[in-house]
Amino acid sequence: MTLTAAEVEAVIRAGVPMAEDIGFTVDEAREEGFARTRLVFSERLIRPGGTLSGPVQMALADASMYAAVMAAIGQVEMAVTSNLSINFLQKPAPDDLFGEAMVLRMGRRIAFCEVRLLSGRGDEQKLVAHVTGSYALPYNRD
Repeated sequence: MTLTAAEVEAVIRAGVPMAEDIGFTVDEAREEGFARTRLVFSERLIRPGGTLSGPVQMALADASMYAAVMAAIGQVEMAVTSNLSINFLQKPAPDDLFGEAMVLRMGRRIAFCEVRLLSGRGDEQKLVAHVTGSYALPYNRD
């Protein structure tokens, strides 16, 4: 059973309390394995130079992959990151950061994902990081 954006966000926030601390939200979730997420900007998340820190960007990418997996197959709290590779392309603006995550291939044991991290709003959004990764899925999921 697939989950709505609100249900995915609730599962993530319940299981990973840090998600609330960093302002993680799920704006959209589609059953074909897509999630659009957001990290609400806060001064607490910036590093010297005025940009969002790398660990914060990685956290958004990871949570976005998790959201896309749950959008596709339902509530799987025991799915865990097995790989994450990030390429930082340019400095994000001091503003909300968006993630667009897509499941590229859903296997029985592993889901392969891609995430685009975008900075800015509307037509002015710029790609700031490209992420690929995988999630190990629980063996006994139904």
